[in-house]
Amino acid sequence: MSTRIDRRRALQLLGASAAGLSLPPALARIAREGAGPVGKARKDAPNILFIMPDDQARSTLSIYGNTILKTPNMDRVGNEGLRFDQAFVTTSVCAPSRASFLTGLYAHSHGVTSNGEEPGWYQQMGLRHDQITYPILLRQAGYHTAVVGKWHIKSDPTGFDHWAILRGQGSYFDPEFIVNGAPVRFRGHTDDVIGDQAMTYLRQRPKDRPFCLCYQFKAPHGPWEPAPRFNDAFKDVEIPLPPGFGQPQPEDAPVAFSKTTQEIANMRDFFHKAERRPPQVDESLPEDERLRAVYQAFVRNYYRVLLGVDENIGRVLDFLDKPGLAENTIVVYTSDNGAFMGEHGFYDKRLMLEPSIRIPMLLRWPGRIEPGRVDADNMVLNIDVAPTFLELAGVAVPDWMQGRSWKPLLDGRNKDWREDFLYEWYEYPAVHCARKHHGVRTKRWKLIHFWQEPDEWALYDLENDPGETDNLVDDPRHADTVARLKRRIDELRAETGDSGEPEPGKPLPKLEPGKCPA
Repeated sequence: MSTRIDRRRALQLLGASAAGLSLPPALARIAREGAGPVGKARKDAPNILFIMPDDQARSTLSIYGNTILKTPNMDRVGNEGLRFDQAFVTTSVCAPSRASFLTGLYAHSHGVTSNGEEPGWYQQMGLRHDQITYPILLRQAGYHTAVVGKWHIKSDPTGFDHWAILRGQGSYFDPEFIVNGAPVRFRGHTDDVIGDQAMTYLRQRPKDRPFCLCYQFKAPHGPWEPAPRFNDAFKDVEIPLPPGFGQPQPEDAPVAFSKTTQEIANMRDFFHKAERRPPQVDESLPEDERLRAVYQAFVRNYYRVLLGVDENIGRVLDFLDKPGLAENTIVVYTSDNGAFMGEHGFYDKRLMLEPSIRIPMLLRWPGRIEPGRVDADNMVLNIDVAPTFLELAGVAVPDWMQGRSWKPLLDGRNKDWREDFLYEWYEYPAVHCARKHHGVRTKRWKLIHFWQEPDEWALYDLENDPGETDNLVDDPRHADTVARLKRRIDELRAETGDSGEPEPGKPLPKLEPGKCPA
């Protein structure tokens, strides 16, 4: 049975969830079936291990230059394989990006355009029941598939033989899971529990089929509550402040940046007692001193929860090594989005600035990829993971996927690789009030368009201004660049089936200085 359909028709079907459209019967059946594989995997089909923490800044891996936090097991994936230095997400927030990893599609095509947290009419609850994902296609091709840990899409997993996922965000201690549809509560720190679930699956999986395991952590998402064994880590370490910390936004910054509420100055997580954490900052401190104290507490706890992630990654990598599974297991390590670590005075993600959209991307496949490789130039995206896994597994890549397989890059062939990509953001108002925007990023330039009123633009020269502090959009010397990039945004949106129409008949929320509309 062929799964290939006309590209234009596929984009209409896959991108129009609001219209209630469904896939053709053949494809819908693949998405719905849950009774096991319909084919047999090729004899040498590789196992697949996809490792993804939540909200990990690229800068927090020692393989990417962090000198305070040591991440030997995360680093191991890249040191024993390939490190991509130019890896990005196309929407920097959990649910849309996770859906893009699964489907190979932009958010406007798969329909999960937000976490579903904004009030009112515009809410997306999850992937449609007939949405095709790479686990579904791998399962149909004979793979045994599983996901353990944080799912964070408001629909149940499909295409998995086994799933053990956190309910919603999950707590950091004694978490409630949903295991193959049934609620189960576990004792212990959540990321240790996720590690236990991964190990249990690997030990009990069918040995006569290749496996695909999605191994997904809660950390380092807030509220950053580490396992007790890490409570004292970094307590005597002074975290260096990022450049410009505590300074106001530049005068030429778009007003949109000053309206987000995701500023370190607004963090209150460390003023009060958490489930297993005493208050860490005295709220009565002078403002400047309190800001620095909050930043230190934030980063120290962010690092502490990542220590647990690193340990649990090591458990699984060691398991793969002992029985010799590693030689034919593809391991990918990434994050669902980047994160601000005080740059621009921000935490969290969402905005189309570098710390938010850049992600770690490490790939190991012993015997196929020589250790220590670094790809410093080619831009790879979250939407590339699905077609990459499918092609490396010997499964036909549907032509409606918008990402590209990395196989040419792995083979040393980068001719005609992408020179830019489209970014999109839809979740507004909602958490942190990041206004709707889209933009294009090339190797040198970034143009951002905040397309709700007031209409605003930002242009950054990443070669000469990597910190994105100088908005050049009104500089007449760059008028041609702005015009060219505006055209390119339109081209990329057209290529990916984005109609670009605002929500019809819905007035834009009124913006008030320093306040996110309710």
